[in-house]
Amino acid sequence: MAQTVVTGALAESFVIEGGQPLNGTVRAAGNKNGALPLLAACLLTDEPVVLHNVPRIRDVETMTALIADLGADVEWTGANDVRIHAASRSSHELDPELSRRIRASFLLAGPLLAREGRASVPPPGGDVIGRRRLDPHIHAFAELGAEIDITGVRFDLRTAGLRGKHIFLDEASVMATENTVMAAALAPGETVIGNAACEPHIQDLCRFLVSLGAEIEGIESNVLRVRGVESLSGGEWRVGPEHIEVGSFVGLAAVTGGDITIEDVEPKDLKSILPTFERLGVHVEIDGSTLRVPPNQKLEVRDDLGGQIPKIEDGPWPAFPADLTSIAVIVATQARGEVLIFEKMFESRLFFVDKLVSMGARIILCDPHRAVVSGPARLVGQQMSSPDIRAGMAMLLAALCAEGTSTIGNVGEIDRGYERIDERLRSLGARIERVEA
Repeated sequence: MAQTVVTGALAESFVIEGGQPLNGTVRAAGNKNGALPLLAACLLTDEPVVLHNVPRIRDVETMTALIADLGADVEWTGANDVRIHAASRSSHELDPELSRRIRASFLLAGPLLAREGRASVPPPGGDVIGRRRLDPHIHAFAELGAEIDITGVRFDLRTAGLRGKHIFLDEASVMATENTVMAAALAPGETVIGNAACEPHIQDLCRFLVSLGAEIEGIESNVLRVRGVESLSGGEWRVGPEHIEVGSFVGLAAVTGGDITIEDVEPKDLKSILPTFERLGVHVEIDGSTLRVPPNQKLEVRDDLGGQIPKIEDGPWPAFPADLTSIAVIVATQARGEVLIFEKMFESRLFFVDKLVSMGARIILCDPHRAVVSGPARLVGQQMSSPDIRAGMAMLLAALCAEGTSTIGNVGEIDRGYERIDERLRSLGARIERVEA
């Protein structure tokens, strides 16, 4: 059953009245960057697969529409449950209009190549946060035995049969690792992937594939060994919780001075996140799968030894996630002291800070990768527009702790990554409304 992708949110705005502490309990949604490769991987089997805890966000709706357009049967069986049966496919060519909406459209190349022996994939879309190379994907496919024809409008891949190979990725790319694992799952022989990314959602993908019959070793490490099998079975899987969303809610509680409890968290996925928040004076309490941010914390930057200005920098897992860099910037604006934010991975991620400066934040953008933040700063409401998913969420945090009213346009970008975010924020006491732009 084909899926309809809602487009109206692109023309909507959020109107926020800030300055109120947020309090209450919220449940972490399923991992966006985990659900997308899991959905793609359903094309590797001709038996039905049911995925639970799938976030109903714009990027997921686009991915299910792409899969349905290929001829697979896609059906939402519950609010966050989707059943995919790829017994037959009518096409190996991805729809260009749908593909340009999300970067994850390129994740369908690996499964199509493995099952069909061919794939025709347009250049993907996604956030404009800097150059995002496809070279590691193409290199891995070629090493596995694919022939690749690249034009300005499509990547045409074909093979008479993939074979296992030792592959070294020239960067620890999350999507390239996922694409390589999926393509190798049905390739005869052993594939060894060196310099593999190992983020929580990659671990989730590998364990999901193992549950369907794949043979994968080295999960949680940066060297994956995949022994190709003849076929995969169907099954059920629950998408893991979104650690980026958990980090976003931790930052939200900190900057508004609220008391927020987050349910359904995976503590081990926060091992590189919480220490960074602690450097900004944010402390949390964890009990099993529940995390609480106590109210009225004294946000203060913890200097390095000798009173030196500390640095917060992102990197491949298990380093601090790049997707939380924007949230760290907002928290730093409300913490006493100075901190250097070093965004190593994407050269356009920090360009949204001019919006924060207009609100009163004290930030010096040194270059595309580095910003010095001095706090605490009194923020006042402004009119802004969301350039991408993570910057949009950071603007929401800034608006909720600012004095006065803020308007954030282009909220379709935020909807791509955060499920019903305005409704969930209202449940915590936020004064936020969705209006036609």
